[in-house]
Amino acid sequence: MNAQQQFEIIKAGTVEIIQEEELLNKLKKSLEDGKPLVGKLGFDPSAPDLHLGHAVVLHKIKEFQDLGHDIVIIIGDFTGRIGDPTGRSETRKQLTDEEVMANAKTYQDQIFKILDKDKTKLVFNSKWLEKLNFVDVIELASKHTVARMLERDDFSKRFKDNYPISIHEFFYPLMQGYDSVEIKADVEFGATEQKFNLLMGRHLQKEYGQDSQVALTMPILIGLDGVQKMSKSLGNYIGINESPGEIYGKAMSLPDKLMIDYFKLATRIETKEIDIIEDNLVKGESHPRDAKMRLARELVTLYYGKEEAVKAEKEFQRIFQQRDIPSDMPEVKVEENSVWIIRLLTQVGLVSTNSEARRLIKQGAVKINDQKILDSNKEIEVQDGDIIKVGKRKYTRVSV
Repeated sequence: MNAQQQFEIIKAGTVEIIQEEELLNKLKKSLEDGKPLVGKLGFDPSAPDLHLGHAVVLHKIKEFQDLGHDIVIIIGDFTGRIGDPTGRSETRKQLTDEEVMANAKTYQDQIFKILDKDKTKLVFNSKWLEKLNFVDVIELASKHTVARMLERDDFSKRFKDNYPISIHEFFYPLMQGYDSVEIKADVEFGATEQKFNLLMGRHLQKEYGQDSQVALTMPILIGLDGVQKMSKSLGNYIGINESPGEIYGKAMSLPDKLMIDYFKLATRIETKEIDIIEDNLVKGESHPRDAKMRLARELVTLYYGKEEAVKAEKEFQRIFQQRDIPSDMPEVKVEENSVWIIRLLTQVGLVSTNSEARRLIKQGAVKINDQKILDSNKEIEVQDGDIIKVGKRKYTRVSV
């Protein structure tokens, strides 16, 4: 492909490219020199699982990779000790080395569900950041001003509201920007909320005498609640490492208004085909349920293959359309014949906390043998074979 054709593929679906002309020129020079561009994506292993929101950027990087360019994934084991202050109203809790490395391991496993492992270089930024001495850190800090840092939305809000900002948080964007200097990145990818960090890379590369990277931002994926961005902490996510049945079931719970965004951002279906799906929905020529089933199949296929997608769909239809129960339901043994409902739900692993259990009971989302439980103080007389259901998809059979 020529440079213009590559540019159009890379640009499709992006929110912003800073600067477009620079990217086109880099692509032209890449072809002239026969040297691939270096694309960068950084991940701080602050949580163990990746979800479809993270995958939006990974799919764009896969396109860049398929065009013949190099990809460097930076696992921020060093920056992860601070934590990205983006979108934070308070200082993020610092992770231990053990937490960071455990999360980093799961990231590696999940990233290669999308990217080509043989064409991806994965590095830890502790490799260079741990080697900086205090003189190096002072020099790095001198490349930016406090005034510019406070232009950052989350910092400025905290400053105005008299919430503390720790000095070490200012070093996060500086260190992430320094990663671009270290690997001599040509293009850095990220979500729109990462724009400040991406621009820091451009700035520092110029300060260190390098050509500035192009900053490319992708849209933020709204979560299953239809309101806030996808986040594990909000519980509105679809994890790329979740089971085929869980991915399929969660996709079917998506608000209709978000379907097309998910087709565009979370699948590999071509734009022309998505336009046809959208047109058929608008004209009423196809039912939203059928389109959503197509979306759910595509998502499972992407991470587990067609065979698992077919199985997940059949299981979903059996459970929710025929009101049956799962064939592979887990069984958990409980020690007590009489047990408080809250304790029972946590004991069998259907909820993580007592407060979550209370909330679900209040919402009418808890059933035992198809009988709704509405009293969070209720004592349950447990019998062998009782089936506990939480929400639409979580089932457990208990034995005493």
